[in-house]
Amino acid sequence: MSEVFEGYEGQYCEISANLSRKCTAASALNGEQRKQRISEIKSGLDDADNLIKKMDLEARSLQPSLKARLLAKLREYKADLDNFKSEVKRISLPNANLTARDELFESGMAEGVSASGNQRDRLMMSTERLNQSSDRIKESRRTMLETEELGVSILHDLHQQRQSLLHAHKTLHGVDDNIIKSKKVLTAMSRRMSRNKWIIGSIIAALVLAILFIIYFKLTH
Repeated sequence: MSEVFEGYEGQYCEISANLSRKCTAASALNGEQRKQRISEIKSGLDDADNLIKKMDLEARSLQPSLKARLLAKLREYKADLDNFKSEVKRISLPNANLTARDELFESGMAEGVSASGNQRDRLMMSTERLNQSSDRIKESRRTMLETEELGVSILHDLHQQRQSLLHAHKTLHGVDDNIIKSKKVLTAMSRRMSRNKWIIGSIIAALVLAILFIIYFKLTH
């Protein structure tokens, strides 16, 4: 069954039981006290009517098999609410005979007791379902907290890994700088070596030419 519907049902059963008590009490009152109690009953009827509308919308949004069962139950609640409305109209009559009202009340006592018993049974069932829903909510909350703790632990690990990666990136960046500097030094050394080779080669060539010139000079003289 829909947990939303169960929640509305539990609230309605509580209001229904409260209306039953207030209607009984209002029948024994007179004057301003009766008017005040009738005003409270009408306010409760409005709350009950809103809950029935909410239950109707929720029931019609469910799958057909569950929808039919909930709508059948909802018809009972609507009939129950209509009885309360009729009772309020009866006890609201300003010129109604008190004895006649008492007789009508006594004639409906058996039905009232039976309806109250059914309401109490529905209330107990709804309370039990609400307790079960509360237990499921507590279990879900506990699971959510465990998941949250696990998520925080994972985020902490990821943060540490990020710091390690940033440190490694800085280290690699430093290595890259050193490699670039070393490459520049090697390039400069290579250029100097090439220039020195040319100088040494030129000197050797000049010496060879000088020796050849000396030998030629000696041989010719």
